[in-house]
Amino acid sequence: MIPQVRSAAAAAMVLMLLTGASAIAYAWWMHPAGDGDAALAQSRYDQALANYADAEARFDRFAAARALFAGDYSHVMESRLWILHRTGRYDDLIDTAQRAPESAQPHFWSGCAFFEKARGEEKPDARLGWLTRAEEEFRRAVEASPGDWDTKYDFELVTKLAAELRKQPKTPPNQLMQLLRPQPKPGAKPVKRVG
Repeated sequence: MIPQVRSAAAAAMVLMLLTGASAIAYAWWMHPAGDGDAALAQSRYDQALANYADAEARFDRFAAARALFAGDYSHVMESRLWILHRTGRYDDLIDTAQRAPESAQPHFWSGCAFFEKARGEEKPDARLGWLTRAEEEFRRAVEASPGDWDTKYDFELVTKLAAELRKQPKTPPNQLMQLLRPQPKPGAKPVKRVG
């Protein structure tokens, strides 16, 4: 009986050693993502992007790691998308979103980027094109996350704005959002505001 206990204890110790070594190796391997999180917390966006790019490159070298550590990979990619949006790098955001997993909400972030590009576009045809692409990306984001009410709101806003812009394509970019406000009919009494 004693030899069996010793064998079981030895096997448990080897298993614990392997588990600890694996945890240390994974922490070292994910070091760039941790550095990215720290830089992001301090609003050092360029440094955070560089760290997350290093982490993404590590995941790209080992495709099995993307599947095995899907939550961490998603975190790295969504953090990159958020920073790219925050810093106004919409073309880079759209490129990054094309290779991001669904769990990183790439369609939502692409929709936001296309919407921002539409808001800044001077040419009416190009503006409508960007807005149409934003509408499509938000539709795909709603399909991916049907319970996300913020995404549904963004989709409805962009859909309504695109429909109004199709009716009035010459609207200047600085008046784009006013298309969403109902205009009073000529000759109608103004609404009396209370409060």
